[in-house]
Amino acid sequence: MDNTQSLAQRLTQFGVTLAGIVIYAFLALPVLVIVLSAFSPEPYPQFPPQGFSLRWFSALLQDDGWIASLWISALLLVIVTPITVVLGTFAAWSLARLEFRYREALQAFILSPLMIPQVVLGIALLYVLTAAGIAGMISGLVIGHVVVALPYVVRTVSVSLAAMDKRLEAVSMSLGAGRWYTFRHVTLPLIKPGILAGAVFAAVTSFGEVSVSLFLSAPDTITVPVRVFNYVDQTFDPTVNAISVIFIIFAVLILMVIEKTIGLVKLS
Repeated sequence: MDNTQSLAQRLTQFGVTLAGIVIYAFLALPVLVIVLSAFSPEPYPQFPPQGFSLRWFSALLQDDGWIASLWISALLLVIVTPITVVLGTFAAWSLARLEFRYREALQAFILSPLMIPQVVLGIALLYVLTAAGIAGMISGLVIGHVVVALPYVVRTVSVSLAAMDKRLEAVSMSLGAGRWYTFRHVTLPLIKPGILAGAVFAAVTSFGEVSVSLFLSAPDTITVPVRVFNYVDQTFDPTVNAISVIFIIFAVLILMVIEKTIGLVKLS
């Protein structure tokens, strides 16, 4: 009986391990194909590549259009992330700590971009921002990206606030600290993982946003995802693979920094 149970446990463990390997291989294969194809010397994507060349990275860096799009996306990343984190943190704290009428309705409204189709949201923002005279401008793209990324920050910060012991805030205020002092010196340090997770989600969402950016961008404000979308539709060479490799390296560096500073587990 013991031998039968031991064999069954080993078979189960082997099956789970094999399933894990298959899942990880399935997830890693597209990235592997993109990375290797980016170094192909051929004028079209080829996997596996028949040689090694930096031709497409050189072409990417010599193309003024790609460089301009990289600057636009980087600028949006720098502007959108802090704005979204500040707004999302205060919104999540207000929804969690303040008592007021229609709080649930306001929460549903803030989170609605997660449920509304991105195309519909892009059309709605196009009408509104065109009426305001800022469609096609950086400011219009900032507003659009903030609207899309804000729900992620609100959700991650709300989770941290829900896990936090409210009695710590009560003790702080009972000792004479004001609400603002308590928020800065007690609440913020305790919900830091949620804020950082929200910042990561906001940055990734802004940098990879396509649907809304398609409606709000102009010829001189084309983001990298929009240019990739248009490029793939018109051209078939590994330039998009090269820029994808740059994105992958950037993402890996961000994950390494987060792991060394606060740990990835605290972002979950």
